[in-house]
Amino acid sequence: MIDDQAAARFRRLGALTIFAVYFVILVGGIVRASGAGMGCPDWPTCFGQWVPPTDESQLPANYHEIYAARGYENTAFNPVKTWTEYTNRLVGVTIGFLIFLTAWSSRIYLKADKTIFYLALSVFLLVGFQGWLGSAVVASNLKPLMITLHMLLALGIVALLIYAIARSQKPLLQAIDTHWLTPRFATVLKVAMGMTLLQIAMGTQVREAVDYIAHEHSYIDRQYWRDSFPIIFYVHRSFSSVILFTNLWLVWKIREQAAAGNLLLRLGYVLAGLIVTAILAGVTLDRLGFPAFAQPVHLLMANLIFGAQFFLFICLSYSANRAA
Repeated sequence: MIDDQAAARFRRLGALTIFAVYFVILVGGIVRASGAGMGCPDWPTCFGQWVPPTDESQLPANYHEIYAARGYENTAFNPVKTWTEYTNRLVGVTIGFLIFLTAWSSRIYLKADKTIFYLALSVFLLVGFQGWLGSAVVASNLKPLMITLHMLLALGIVALLIYAIARSQKPLLQAIDTHWLTPRFATVLKVAMGMTLLQIAMGTQVREAVDYIAHEHSYIDRQYWRDSFPIIFYVHRSFSSVILFTNLWLVWKIREQAAAGNLLLRLGYVLAGLIVTAILAGVTLDRLGFPAFAQPVHLLMANLIFGAQFFLFICLSYSANRAA
C-alpha cells in the first residue's frame, strides 16, 4: 500500500522538476539567442572562478592569451553574457538536485510499480550525462551538433518525467471517458507527434545556420540575418501550417464530444494555445528582424508542444487499456 502523502510528494517534486527542465530550456534559448554560450569559456568554473567576475579588472591582464592557448580564440569578457551563461549553469545544477529528490521519493513504488522507480532513476542518470554533455558543448567551442544533442536530450528527459508522473496517476487517467474517440484519432495523434519531432529537428538545423549567421554579424544587425537563411528555413516555416491544421483537427475532435471539465479537452486547448504562440513567435522572427526575445520563446513552445502531445497520448493509452 502506497502512502498517499508520499505519493503526493513524489508528484509535486516531479511536476516541479518538469517545470525546471522547461525553464532551463528557456534559459538555454536565451543563452543561444544572445550569443552568451561562451560567456564562460571554461567548465565547471567560469573564467577560473566558482563565482564569475563582474568586471574585466578582476581577470588577469593576459586572459585573452590564456584562453586562446586553450583553444578559445577571441575570448572577451562581457558581464551580461557571462552571468547569463552562469545562470544557465546554476539552473542546471538545481535540476540535478530536483531530479535526485524525485528519484529518491519514487522508491515508494518499488513494490507497487517498479517501472516508476526505474524511470525516475533513468532520468537521474541521464541528467548526469546531460551535465557531462554540457561540459562537452563548451569544450567543443559550441559546435552546432553538440548543442542540438544537448537540447534533444533535454526533450527526452522531460518525456520520461512526464511518463513517470502520469504512470503514478494511472487510476485517475484510466477513468477518463474516451469511448467517443475513434482509432483514427490515436493514429493522427501519433502522426502529429512525429511531425513535431521532425519540425524540431528542422528547427535545430535552422538554429545552427542562425548561430553561424549571428556570429558572422557579431550578434548585431539582426534585420539582415534573414537574407542569408538556408532553404531549410522556408521548409520549416511552411511545415508549421501542416502542424497547425493537424493539431487543430485533434482539438476539434475532442471538443465535439468531450464534456466540460474533461482533462482531454483542457489538454486540447493548451495544445492549441502552444501551437499558436509558437507560430506567432516564428512570424515575429521572420517578419520583425529576428528579435532576440522571440527565439527562446519559439524554442520553448516547440518543446512544450511535444510534451502536451505526449501527455495526451499517455492519457489516451491508459484510457484505451481500461476500455479493453
